[in-house]
Amino acid sequence: MKITIFGLTISSSWGNGHATPYRAIMKGLCHDGHEVHFYEKDVPYYARHRDFSGSPHCELQLYSDWESVRASALACAAESDAVICSSFCPEGARIVDDVLDVGRPKKVFYDLDTPVTLGALERGGIEYLHREQIPEFDLYLSFTGGGTLDELTSRWSAQLALPLYGCVDPDVHVRRSVPPEYRCDLSYMGTYAADRQDKLEQLFLEPARHASQKTFVLAGSMYPWEWQWPANVKRFEHVSPADHSALYSSSRLTLNITRKEMERWGYCPSGRFFEAAACGTPIVTDWFDGLDSFFDPERELLVANSTEDVLSALELPDSELAQIAQRARERTLAEHTGEHRARELVAAIEQAASASHSRARSEVA
Repeated sequence: MKITIFGLTISSSWGNGHATPYRAIMKGLCHDGHEVHFYEKDVPYYARHRDFSGSPHCELQLYSDWESVRASALACAAESDAVICSSFCPEGARIVDDVLDVGRPKKVFYDLDTPVTLGALERGGIEYLHREQIPEFDLYLSFTGGGTLDELTSRWSAQLALPLYGCVDPDVHVRRSVPPEYRCDLSYMGTYAADRQDKLEQLFLEPARHASQKTFVLAGSMYPWEWQWPANVKRFEHVSPADHSALYSSSRLTLNITRKEMERWGYCPSGRFFEAAACGTPIVTDWFDGLDSFFDPERELLVANSTEDVLSALELPDSELAQIAQRARERTLAEHTGEHRARELVAAIEQAASASHSRARSEVA
């Protein structure tokens, strides 16, 4: 199968959660013999933090603006079995209009930010997708499952809505030697977001203030560094994908926090879950509906609803934490790798093609 993708970025993991799952999925697709072309607008903020310039797993095309690449990109799309447009792609709605006019391939929208997308559409509109474009796609893939999928078909008239969750590349995310600068009792990796701030205070900063003898690491961009940070919190503005495993391997525990837009819909596992689990690091997380569809919260995770829950997790013996981490790792390698997602993607495209064929036959009849 030949697949052409128009996405936000695969070349830089700085300040976004798109590049890492894309890379894992592209690798899985290549492993199974599929051909992938990825088109990415070359924007300054990703160019300054680029950690990926080429790959044997996909053909990466960087472009300055859509008009400069439009003819060749649409020619590539026309030769494809499927074309995927995705969330936060610059000039995305314009690209979608052009892609929908291409005859041969199945048209797919991959939303790695579905709650954000639907919330913005409710309020008016967004640059990368118009509401009237949704029913034109053969398939709408969502990083968020559960009720989101029903919402997409019932309210937004998606022809077919299926989940395609985050994932991990187990060749990249493995246990590493421990660099002293990352060594800590609890780490948190995530870009600053206002709707995560209350939980960051409750589940990370307050535990740091109470457990002043322990070391905490926060890795993520766009934080107001002028805040009064606890003295035992070490901060890193960016940790590249190549160093994610080192950070997790250096963490006695790591924390996951769900954005409010995502929590509202549930079934929204962060890719950080799978990265940390693959590295054998025990995870502390807030709760969201559907969490237990991905991990067993009784055996594979520690769920925290309060500062006290995090402090209790920090006091657990190493032996208990190791067992929790091992079970989560086994679950991740069995169900949540890039190869698994690549096969789910191909199966979803085939399902969309079959559904489209059935609709065409019904219309003829």
